[in-house]
Amino acid sequence: MSVITAHLRLTRPANIVTAIADILAGAAISGGLILFSAEVDWSKIGWLVLSTIGLYGGGVAFNDVFDAELDKVERPERPIPSGKATVKSAGLMAFLLLLVGVLSAWQVSDQSAFLALSVAVLAVVYDAWGKHQSFIGPINMGLCRAGNLLLGMSLVQGAWGEFWFIAFIPLFYVAAITMVSRGEVHGKNLSALQGGAFIYGCIIVFIFGVAYLYNDHWWESLPFLVLLAAFIFPPLLKAIRYQEPALIGKSVKAAVLALIIVNAALAAAFAGWMVALAILLLLPLSLLLAKAFAVT
Repeated sequence: MSVITAHLRLTRPANIVTAIADILAGAAISGGLILFSAEVDWSKIGWLVLSTIGLYGGGVAFNDVFDAELDKVERPERPIPSGKATVKSAGLMAFLLLLVGVLSAWQVSDQSAFLALSVAVLAVVYDAWGKHQSFIGPINMGLCRAGNLLLGMSLVQGAWGEFWFIAFIPLFYVAAITMVSRGEVHGKNLSALQGGAFIYGCIIVFIFGVAYLYNDHWWESLPFLVLLAAFIFPPLLKAIRYQEPALIGKSVKAAVLALIIVNAALAAAFAGWMVALAILLLLPLSLLLAKAFAVT
């Protein structure tokens, strides 16, 4: 069981739940996810959820494969450097997960398969090269998440062509997380922390603007935006004050898990508070998994 658990750890289960929230938010934005509606195609939503599980799990597993040598020095407790998983077994699992991600999306449409393949390629590029680039790296990672939201929108034909600009939200949000996370090992990255705080604030304002423009009941998004701010800013401000690796790690963990709240706020902006609340219910599950499995 330790070998199975080690490989499961490579997929970051708590983070996968946040990726599922991307799909549900994208579906809500597209108009394809309305609670208590007989017109919702739950089978297609299920395929897209399975797709994102494969894409995210495979992507983060490949991250550990490419970082195997570095982790021997900086994070020896991880599955590969600890000897509980091998580079070969982890690489094979990661490849199969990405394959499942693309094939599952194909069950929905060719468009969905194209988006899934794009996310898979972007994830591998980030793992192998992008994360070592100071400017391109965060954008590369953000594009993975933006593609995941678009994948959810692909539930309804043509929707992502209309609402593509919403993908800038996860793009910049995840780019900010990636930028901030570079201080987890050595700390002392004040400019990145301050930049992250600014981007987070801009995203909250942007979501509010989208809700105001697209929903007569725009106020339904406000509780979710307040919750988002309360979730991400306290640990981030503490990290800014002390710039210690452990505190930076906590701020990154909070921001990653808060992706569920970001998605809930987006869902509220387009589909109302009930859909948003249903997505928010994924947060307790992600928090529970985060106690057993590493998030960063």
